[in-house]
Amino acid sequence: MHVKVFSEVVAMRTTIELTEEQRAELLRLAAKRGLKGFSHLVQEALDEYLRHESKKLQLIDAALGLKGVFQGKAAEEFEERTQALRGHWR
Repeated sequence: MHVKVFSEVVAMRTTIELTEEQRAELLRLAAKRGLKGFSHLVQEALDEYLRHESKKLQLIDAALGLKGVFQGKAAEEFEERTQALRGHWR
């Protein structure tokens, strides 16, 4: 007896604005993968972005949780190194 289980994915249509260059690149990538359109590529990109943002927020929360852990000389040295690093940011 063979049983096939189909997972139903609920998708929603929406409109996004793309530049001509973005649209052309998405179509090129979709064609390279043998896809008819680029919706799947946009979904993949959105999933990756959302994962990245979630991880970033977790790291920020973890860093903020360290507030007050360093004391005395260790705190001063950490502050100096942090300020030096920030000096190289754009």
